[in-house]
Amino acid sequence: MKIVIVGPAYPLRGGIAHHTGLLSRSLSKRHTVGIITFRRQFPAFLFPGTTQKESQGELFRVDAEELLDSLNPLTWIAVAREIRRRNPDLVIFPYSLPFFSPCYGTIAALVRWRRSTRTLFLCHNILPHERHPGDTLLTRYAFSFADLFIVQSEEVRRDLARIRPNAHAGFVHHPVYEMFGSAFAKEAARQQLGIRESRVILFFGYVRKYKGLGVLFDALHTALARRQLNDTLLLVVGEFYENETAYRTQAEALGLGSAVRFIARYVAQREVATFFSAADVVVLPYLSATQSGIIQVAYNFDRPVIASQVGGLSGVVVEGKTGFLVPPNDPAALADALQRFYAENRGEEFIANVREEKKKYSWEAMVDAIETLSR
Repeated sequence: MKIVIVGPAYPLRGGIAHHTGLLSRSLSKRHTVGIITFRRQFPAFLFPGTTQKESQGELFRVDAEELLDSLNPLTWIAVAREIRRRNPDLVIFPYSLPFFSPCYGTIAALVRWRRSTRTLFLCHNILPHERHPGDTLLTRYAFSFADLFIVQSEEVRRDLARIRPNAHAGFVHHPVYEMFGSAFAKEAARQQLGIRESRVILFFGYVRKYKGLGVLFDALHTALARRQLNDTLLLVVGEFYENETAYRTQAEALGLGSAVRFIARYVAQREVATFFSAADVVVLPYLSATQSGIIQVAYNFDRPVIASQVGGLSGVVVEGKTGFLVPPNDPAALADALQRFYAENRGEEFIANVREEKKKYSWEAMVDAIETLSR
């Protein structure tokens, strides 16, 4: 097939851009693939981070044409014309936010007009974690011009059924993020980071309210008060999209002190392996979720996960096998899971299980699903 992907891609940063790059690389083994990405993805006033583009330490790049402006309809029309000129068999839109619905929906409508080209929306999310008026209406607009859908979690599949009940959709697990390399010796990683503690817990990724970092602080406080997690360091690694000061104040008020280290910035691709290699376990204390690419990063590095039992997380973390699942917003339950992980010495067992479990989260499976759906 001749395929065009329209959406976030390198040099844009973040999980969806990484996903697009890996998808393109995998599809290119059997198909002709081009990528059209944004020259402006978000206006500055809507973007809470420092920069929208990769700045240093890239391990993985793809060729993408920066033609699209999310706020400029003239670029939507120009991109649609360019796609029509190429006359592809399939156009894939990585969909994550209703913000992109006017852009994607308009391009999809123009691409399909009097052509046999089909459109596929690859759904990371359908409705956002933080809802806004008009989200459903905007999503319905974009999806009305979609021929096919791929969903990557049961939660997203249910959301799709509410928006588009008779959608022609396929399900495939979110593949592992293999672009960051492999794990290396834990001792070497900790030495690089200047870590002396014997136990290391990792919270990784953008810090947003729904991710429940405050719950993890409460859980760590509980565990330390019970003297269950002595000599423990919690690494909080990622750019804050919330009030960083509030989180630091909470940690100080709980007396966590040196038990928490903040690396409050976007982490370059080359650094990711060091943080995951240093960790014993990755914790996702989310209050809500559809799915999370952080688990697929953790699995890439053979790291077990303790996560809230919300959304699609419980479909990826296998209870008692690749990690533990706990009720959301329950610091005591999370403290118990952390204590159990260390008291029962489950690390090596879970790592072995992750190595086996992650085999089903392959890019080959994603390509097969797209091909099957497109026949």
